[in-house]
Amino acid sequence: MQPIVEMRGITKRFPGVVALDNINFDVLPGEVHALLGENGAGKSTLMKILSGAYEPTAGTVVIEGVEHDRLTTKQSSEAGISIIYQELSVIEQLSIMETIFVGNLATTKVAGIPVVDHKAMYKRTKELLEQVGLKRDPMTSVRDLSISEKQMVEIARAIAFSAKVIVMDEPTSSLTDEEVNQLFAIIAQLKAEGRSVVYISHKLKEITAMCDRVTVLKDGTAVGTRDVAGVTVDQLVTMMVGRELQGKYNEKHEGHVASTTPILEVKGMTRRDGYVKNAEFTLYEGEILGFSGLVGSGRSELMEVIYGAAPRRDGSVLLHGKPLSIKTPYDAVKAGICMLTEDRRYTGILANFSLRRNFAIGEQIKSSSGGGLIGLIDFARELAIAKEQGVAMQVKMRDIEQNITELSGGNQQKVLLGRQLATDAKVIIFDEPTKGIDVGTKAEFYAIMRRLANEGVGVIVVSSEMPELLAVCDRIIVFAEGKQRAEFPIEEATEENLVRAATHYGNEEENQ
Repeated sequence: MQPIVEMRGITKRFPGVVALDNINFDVLPGEVHALLGENGAGKSTLMKILSGAYEPTAGTVVIEGVEHDRLTTKQSSEAGISIIYQELSVIEQLSIMETIFVGNLATTKVAGIPVVDHKAMYKRTKELLEQVGLKRDPMTSVRDLSISEKQMVEIARAIAFSAKVIVMDEPTSSLTDEEVNQLFAIIAQLKAEGRSVVYISHKLKEITAMCDRVTVLKDGTAVGTRDVAGVTVDQLVTMMVGRELQGKYNEKHEGHVASTTPILEVKGMTRRDGYVKNAEFTLYEGEILGFSGLVGSGRSELMEVIYGAAPRRDGSVLLHGKPLSIKTPYDAVKAGICMLTEDRRYTGILANFSLRRNFAIGEQIKSSSGGGLIGLIDFARELAIAKEQGVAMQVKMRDIEQNITELSGGNQQKVLLGRQLATDAKVIIFDEPTKGIDVGTKAEFYAIMRRLANEGVGVIVVSSEMPELLAVCDRIIVFAEGKQRAEFPIEEATEENLVRAATHYGNEEENQ
């Protein structure tokens, strides 16, 4: 079968870095081809060359037999290439309908004059939203959507026009299980229509469930292409990282005894908007405390209140027995509570600044005064912090003055964690810490979490991935509809128990 896309001998060099080295990659009509590799392996760079965002240093791209030394974004789009990036590119100020049709407005003629056909666009948008399972009016403002809903809008936009190859970069990173099943049904329909999908994901079970072939990249080179039917998850991991990974991270060090000394105490916490109601828990020394539940259950919403990012109606927070007055994230950082938020693009990285500034900003905030208004930048100290954390977190970068947006998602997350560690935090909240990062980097994060807990730092992990919580946590609290529904020591925690608690099954009090 003739490939619909062939990328031959693709090489891409940046100053001081070879991002891609002689890569060959092809996509067959009607197949789902997985692109796998650790963060920084070159996956996004390769797809940006296909989309026309980057020009290759060497190599050619062949689309349906037409050879290109390089593509513009317009040429790529006209050739039928559509890309859904991991970092969502929706426009908050537009409606869903406007977002889908931006740059491709439908028109009709009135008295011989072409005008925008709002009625046709509304009808088509409604059809697309039904197809992706998003129950929203087409005129809903994008800013009012959740992250998972914005992801579904991106998918609707990709399939709205006659794309022949759709690249999905971590498409399920923000989706619920129900939405993931809907996405898989959409992909199956695309295959049936003869359209192709390039599927980038670090969730290996998705790849073995959905994909036909898989190509693995490592450090800018192609390790190989395999039929998914003939490869195991362990073999894929070995191809990606060149080593076996530890699957469990909650074993205690020899001689460790569970502590009864509280680090953080949260009592009667209720959000002003009602998304969290009367939450209470204690985090003890030496443990990693997990929070499970469906998207929108109140887990992240509780962390936002503790961190001062959302107002509370009632409740108190104690750190080492001392009551805290936290009204803003600034108050939290000053008190020693830090948080890696779920959306690193909008509430994590400082996209306009260098790695140096991104690493050091947390420590600068903590050492400032007057609500952050008073404080001079010690550039020598800033540089020292950045270099120290860059080495400690093993960030793959060109130099410390590089813009953070040039790094892969996993390396950006390492920078954010290094920022928190530089503040000498007493409690670190990890909200979906490994979303969109590879298995190797996940392993590093899990090991760091355990080390921090053993060193006396309070560690809280909020995650939609139950295997992740079961792998790293010592105790798991389950949330649903803004309330705590259950609590399990790790010895009693299973995926079945977590799902039952999250969906109220077996909860007699709730069903009365």
